[in-house]
Amino acid sequence: MTRSRRRLGRSLLLAVLVLASLAFQTPAAPGLSAADPVAFAQSAPPTPPTPSGTASVVRVYFTSLADRDRLASQIDALETPTAGGYITAIVDDAQRQTLAAAGYRVEVDQGRTTLLNQPATRLPGQLAGIAGYPCYRTVEETYASMARLAVDHPNLAAWINIGQSWKKLTTSGAAGYDLKVLILTNKSRPGPKPTFFLMAALHAREYSTAELAARFAEYLVSQYGVDPDVTWLLDYFQVDILPQANPDGRKIAEAGLYQRKNVNNTNGGTCSTTPTPWDQFGTDLNRNSSFVWGLDSGSSSDPCSQTYRGPSALSEPETQAIQNYVASIFPHQRGPNPGDAAPAGATGILITLHSYAQEVLFPWGYTSDPAPNSTALQTLGNKFGYFNGYAVCQAPASGCLYSVSGTTDDWSYGELGVASYTFEIGTAFFEPCDSFTNATLPANMPALLYAVKAARRPYQAPAGPDTLQVTTALTTVVPGTPVTLTALADDTRYNSNGYGVEPTHPISAARYSLDAPAWVTGTTTYSLSPSDGAFDSPVENVRGVVDTTGWDPGRHLLFVESQAANGNWGVPSAAFITITSPYGLLAAPPAAAELGLRGTLVRYNLRVTQIGYHTDTFTVTLAGNTWPVQIPTTLGPMPQGQSASLPMTVTVPLAAANGAVDAASVTVTSAGDPAFHKTIVVTTTATAYGGWLPVINVGASK
Repeated sequence: MTRSRRRLGRSLLLAVLVLASLAFQTPAAPGLSAADPVAFAQSAPPTPPTPSGTASVVRVYFTSLADRDRLASQIDALETPTAGGYITAIVDDAQRQTLAAAGYRVEVDQGRTTLLNQPATRLPGQLAGIAGYPCYRTVEETYASMARLAVDHPNLAAWINIGQSWKKLTTSGAAGYDLKVLILTNKSRPGPKPTFFLMAALHAREYSTAELAARFAEYLVSQYGVDPDVTWLLDYFQVDILPQANPDGRKIAEAGLYQRKNVNNTNGGTCSTTPTPWDQFGTDLNRNSSFVWGLDSGSSSDPCSQTYRGPSALSEPETQAIQNYVASIFPHQRGPNPGDAAPAGATGILITLHSYAQEVLFPWGYTSDPAPNSTALQTLGNKFGYFNGYAVCQAPASGCLYSVSGTTDDWSYGELGVASYTFEIGTAFFEPCDSFTNATLPANMPALLYAVKAARRPYQAPAGPDTLQVTTALTTVVPGTPVTLTALADDTRYNSNGYGVEPTHPISAARYSLDAPAWVTGTTTYSLSPSDGAFDSPVENVRGVVDTTGWDPGRHLLFVESQAANGNWGVPSAAFITITSPYGLLAAPPAAAELGLRGTLVRYNLRVTQIGYHTDTFTVTLAGNTWPVQIPTTLGPMPQGQSASLPMTVTVPLAAANGAVDAASVTVTSAGDPAFHKTIVVTTTATAYGGWLPVINVGASK
């Protein structure tokens, strides 16, 4: 046994013996007896043996919430619910024996223990991803993917440095990583814009978090211009994503080791140089933030503990970089006193992704006292819970989690007033790929999308109805065509999954706006009516007739939002509608190429279709050719929908060399609006044999 483990075992034994003596003095957790833990343990079945020297996943039964929180700061407590009256933790043999000797009931989870001790090996044929988990990108692969988004979509994405990891800072760049943020927004629309900040992998061993963040980024970029909601969100909002918040630690975890912390090994202690779940160097970055740092019930002062908080608040370069960046993108919106609430109109949402309790947690994490904005935080959390099915609760709540201090979300809410959450996603630190792909990913993508929508008014909009199924009877029309618009207003989409019921209200109003959301200054809104004639239910179908008179040609966005009887407008949803241009054409084929014998005519039969709604005439121009060409110079007038042949002949000269090529560009231009034109490139190649032969017909009529 190493010196640090002996020290940890002694300190833990002392702590649990003290806890045992206090069992009658602390309130028992609901459903638990406050009886002497020794007696409680004696009634439990014997703990099955595990191989010597291996880690075990165990359930440690506590006697009270205070007992639970103290245990969580002493052992590697996993981020799982505690409603069963136990903490799930990773321990070594010495810790198991110490806990049992102190009277705790300790049960080994054999299935998880087996998975915990499996070596990381690549699957047959696996060329990319983490060994054994091809669905999860490595740090380098994540960085390359995000950088590619910025290169391929420069108007939507930027990939920036916000700081350095501990290893990069201390090696002058010889090792380690930059901390990188992907900024997503339509740069052609000026700000300021409401901001959503998403952070992942602060705890290195939580594989699925970084991948969820990366895939969310890719979804937003790929759906811009395709999905109407994603399109307006990136037009009017900014999404900042930090996919690898602890890259040094993550690199260790990629080898199959349960590294949680960063890799700073200079803060004291004689921790293992080969990290184990019970003996590990580094600082827990989610205990190192500067807000309410240093509580023993929510963190540890032992440098080898998984919850080591560091020698001082904000001691780690990763934490400094994160706080500095977050403080630069959100305004300060909360007063200095503990009871100061952020204003109802505060802006911004921060979500930090962890695993794997399947919970949505909101401040405070360090105390069971409610935060000043607790009601609004719960409401937004219940929206998230509706999508991902997770329990929505404050961490120290009975059955939720254990107390934590110095966390990112407590800091961002406590200092800035930003609506802040931790998503505990997935089913394991090294979650199997099928579970991630088929359950965790589809459950959380819509929750994250809703977070972006709510980022403008997170303490107000979630208390209003969702607007769904925004549909127009026609998607492409000429100006002046009346279009029926329908939608569903729904104020019931909340679910805490066991932590209370969110009040719902009847729908009281619905409205739409054109090409800008209602909150943009100068935007005109138009009322929608209930389809059944009365606003009297929390779920209402709404409809209206949209007058498109005077609309410019092109694609437009119709924004629809609804209001509940409590006065809150929910987040909008949108639909595309396209106004046909008065002028337009199609030309086919886009290109034509044929061989021609010397001295012959090669005939091309091209076609032009009029797709504008005004009768139009088209001019035909020729460029680039050196061989004789015959083609009409005008077509029309043509009404909408009419197609016409555009015959063209090319004379291949007798003197043309074998293989000689003549390329002619045929451009057809609308007389009504010259901006509408199409070009066909016609390429004719001379063959080896000459002589006067019959005309060869090629092209569209062939």
